[in-house]
Amino acid sequence: MELELSAFRAQWMSELKPSSGSSGRHLRAQDLKWTQEIVREEKATKLFLRAVQKEQTGAVYEAIKFYRLAMQLDPDIEFKINYSRPTDANKAEDNFDADGEIEDLLAYFEQQFTLESSFPKICTPELEMTQTHISALPREILMYIFRWVVSSDLDMRTLEQLSLVCRGFYICARDPEIWRSACTRIWGCNCTKPVPFNSWREMFLHRPHVRFDGVYISKTSYVRQGEKSLDGFYRACHQVEFFRYLRFFPDGQVLMLTTPEDPLSVVSRLRTRNTRMDSVLLGHFRLLQETDNQTKVFAVVCKKKEEKTAEIQRNRFCRRNPAPEAEHIFHVGLHLTSRGHQSFNKLVWIHHSCHITYKLTGETVITAFDLDKMYTPFSFARVKSYTASSEQPL
Repeated sequence: MELELSAFRAQWMSELKPSSGSSGRHLRAQDLKWTQEIVREEKATKLFLRAVQKEQTGAVYEAIKFYRLAMQLDPDIEFKINYSRPTDANKAEDNFDADGEIEDLLAYFEQQFTLESSFPKICTPELEMTQTHISALPREILMYIFRWVVSSDLDMRTLEQLSLVCRGFYICARDPEIWRSACTRIWGCNCTKPVPFNSWREMFLHRPHVRFDGVYISKTSYVRQGEKSLDGFYRACHQVEFFRYLRFFPDGQVLMLTTPEDPLSVVSRLRTRNTRMDSVLLGHFRLLQETDNQTKVFAVVCKKKEEKTAEIQRNRFCRRNPAPEAEHIFHVGLHLTSRGHQSFNKLVWIHHSCHITYKLTGETVITAFDLDKMYTPFSFARVKSYTASSEQPL
């Protein structure tokens, strides 16, 4: 459009100048014809190159349309174009979209490493140093270090923060094998392909699963009426408040605790499975994906089995018959959802029951609890101390 506008201005200026005879008119006509040919050739070149680009991307129909327009402007345009190899700068610009943002950052970084040298390093030191830089390590060693960063607790948040260090760390943090191992830890060995997602990382980020870098907390409050006063004039009311905690581990284990203690004094003691709290219930959980794309969490927990200690001698003269030994197993069903900006941070109750098995007779009694207002949903809270150290690599 600009070329056509400049040609029109040149023609208009030539018409405004006073003529000096037939020779002057002849020269102006030649100049005008030459300018129009240049404009036509440049426009045909743009159309032809656009047709080549469409053909490379597979849009053959659109490519034929642009080829036809280019040939109408200049039949010999195919032989006038210089098919030279594009420069590195043009290659780099192909990774940018219309807004100047990089579409595929991983491919762009890998391309930059390839262009810099035939034997690229993961990273290079910014300043001169006498000590050995981390870039001197082989890539296999670096990937093993990254697996220690993720650890057996699946701390993918720290891995994402590590990718912000430099281009090389970004490439290592996007290694598909790390994300595949993390997905296998959650969904089992049957998870062989990231279908329907495009990558293992996308599958880990978007497929619903419980989080392991914190604890799910449910707070319940209610008012209970006390006894009447002696004169019957008033009745006391007590506000009761207690918390439920759920702590999930990547190996399928789960801790459940119901206590009146606030989270500030409890969450630090739920860091490991070997907690010394007597009221903690230990068990296993599994994820179940329904046909309506709803993800449910089912857990079976019971009190930790402890070795029997010698009974106190002061109870040996008690004539009361001891209570029959029984094992209490709790079955919990929850619906996993997302709320706000965080993902998979809410668990809603769908089932709660207690299975009591008497050891003497082997009889099992099942008691299902009514899910009333006493069963408030769980909300996730991230705990930094849970991922502060690594016990073993991924």
